[in-house]
Amino acid sequence: MRLLTLRIFAIVMAFALPAQAFDTNASAAWVYDVATGTVLMEKNADEPLPPASMSKLMTVYMLFESLHEGRIQLDTRLPVSTKARQMQGSTMFLDEQDRPTVAELIKGIIVLSGNDACVVVAEGLAGTEDAFARQMNDRAKALGMANSHFANASGWPDPEHRMSMRDLGILAQHLIKDFPELYKNFSVEEFRFDNRAPANRHNRNPLLALGIGADGLKTGHTQEAGYGLVGSAVQADRRVIFVITGLPSERARAEEAERIVNWAYRQFTMRTIVPKGEIVAQAPVWLGDQSKVGLTTEDGVKVLLPAGSQSGVTAEAVFNGPIEAPITQGDKLGELLVNIPGAGLSRLPLVAASDVGRAGVFGRLQNAASRLSQHAIQAVNN
Repeated sequence: MRLLTLRIFAIVMAFALPAQAFDTNASAAWVYDVATGTVLMEKNADEPLPPASMSKLMTVYMLFESLHEGRIQLDTRLPVSTKARQMQGSTMFLDEQDRPTVAELIKGIIVLSGNDACVVVAEGLAGTEDAFARQMNDRAKALGMANSHFANASGWPDPEHRMSMRDLGILAQHLIKDFPELYKNFSVEEFRFDNRAPANRHNRNPLLALGIGADGLKTGHTQEAGYGLVGSAVQADRRVIFVITGLPSERARAEEAERIVNWAYRQFTMRTIVPKGEIVAQAPVWLGDQSKVGLTTEDGVKVLLPAGSQSGVTAEAVFNGPIEAPITQGDKLGELLVNIPGAGLSRLPLVAASDVGRAGVFGRLQNAASRLSQHAIQAVNN
């Protein structure tokens, strides 16, 4: 077996205007293109910071996961403790006589940013808020959130309660991908819980009503954290997730969020360079009923290029060959190395496009004879 490298293509794409770097007014930020896995911009993205109510996304994730696993249902009613009723800041105005449903609590957290709703969920799922916070920390590590630590379920100020912007973005990705039906709750613009707080019935996300494809996720504000937002928007076949914090006002947060969305879609363009299912290389097969097997990517290859880019995108297929039969369709056989100048190298798995059976006795003899002949030719040439 030897490492084989096949140059697949070199593509030059030209656009009219150069992509401009985004100089954000946020103290920390992270912007991500989901389809291509491209980080478009980051600023202090891994610094653990006070997340305020943006950390409620972790409480929502834990709640969605409980629903998905069948431990609770949307119509499950949870009790309201004195601790929950005494929560200050944004609330649903719950009292101890209430038994809100899980469906109501989801909207109470997402739309109303209810601190009391978070405590009800934490106690309902884990018994106590402290126990729930420990579960949040364990789950965050499992999700790859390396710079987060939770002290409570609501984001109430605590010196031990911290999240990085990248971690909030990772969490947003999981909410979108893992729970697509439940994620729709993030685009609800108004929720009247028993009409108890008419002034607090509107979703604080300033992007939802702008018609730019925004469908989530969560705002946050404390004196220490400033104004922040975890946002996401979809235009055409691109989803962008962004996280900002440290803005001085609601208006500054709204303006910065809209600027980021417009920049992300106008300054970058997505191109499909390998359609899903297209064979990008043929690998030689050893002892098979076919001499070659096609290699393809699992989902195709899309790249995000800055507007004005005139750099070549190159790709190489790398695998150990010849590949010994039998081979099953979908077997990982190598990697496609895609180099985008200015963006670095991406490694994507190459898989078998079809089955290749093992050759019979006569076929194996032919394979062996062919292999010996090749070695003999190489020896003579050397």
